[in-house]
Amino acid sequence: MGKALIGIDKSKSYRVYLAITTDMVEEARKIHDTTPLATAGLGRVLTGAGLMGLLLKGEREKLTLHFKGDGPAAQILATALGDGRVKGYIANPDVQLPLTEAGKLDVGGSLGIGELTVIKDIGLKEPYVGKIAFVTGEIADDLTAYFYISEQQNSSVALGVKVGRDGKVLASGGMIIQMLPEFQPEAVDALEKLIDGMKPLSTLIEEVMIKALGRTDEELLDDLLIHIFENMPEEYRVEKIGSRELKWECDCSRERLEQVLMTIGRDDLEKIINEDGHAEMVCQFCTKKYHFEKSELEKILEEIR
Repeated sequence: MGKALIGIDKSKSYRVYLAITTDMVEEARKIHDTTPLATAGLGRVLTGAGLMGLLLKGEREKLTLHFKGDGPAAQILATALGDGRVKGYIANPDVQLPLTEAGKLDVGGSLGIGELTVIKDIGLKEPYVGKIAFVTGEIADDLTAYFYISEQQNSSVALGVKVGRDGKVLASGGMIIQMLPEFQPEAVDALEKLIDGMKPLSTLIEEVMIKALGRTDEELLDDLLIHIFENMPEEYRVEKIGSRELKWECDCSRERLEQVLMTIGRDDLEKIINEDGHAEMVCQFCTKKYHFEKSELEKILEEIR
């Protein structure tokens, strides 16, 4: 489970989307049994997708983030629905690389050179698809660039995942700041100063968690909002206007996996029936296994015919 809030500053210059996703990313880590580096990459993409899902207008609308590169992680994909449900996977959950010179997990190096694809399914005939080349592969930088290049939206994205020595997620969260049409130039200056001097988001989350005894998740998020913006001039302080739940949930089903089997083609399906006599399908998102007997495969083959 995770919590997210939406806020707006007093001058109506910018909007803030802020989330703590520690529990959600820890659940993903357990499901995919990821290395610390894979946890950091997948956690950032899941959090980014969840935050961008808050920008969708309808609960059934869907957003997909797909980071595909030539590095050892290969690709990370996450989808989010407008109602706060998020799921995702990393192609190589065992990826490992040396730390960067700054002593950080090298998410950018794990993805290498590649492309970010953003797909929005908002109920129209065709989904919206936007693509940009990686800026750094560090996820937040690429999402910031995507908003500017593909949506002409001045935004700042911050994402952080801190992993403990035992591999468990200690802190995870994200923030998107977006300028509003009637922004005041002074607000931009104040935000730039704030962002330039800001500690890593995972560190800020840890700092509020230290004082969190007896606090609910929502109160913790409120504390984080105050903590981040406490040094902003009074006229540009952020006020909360809403909150949402973000949670890991995979909506896979036997019926969906049947549809996948139908798409592999008649020849390949006949080969599976004749050579193996059964099939086992694994959901990429939640790793749940679905077993199909020979009689079931023959029925699917008849439907294809």
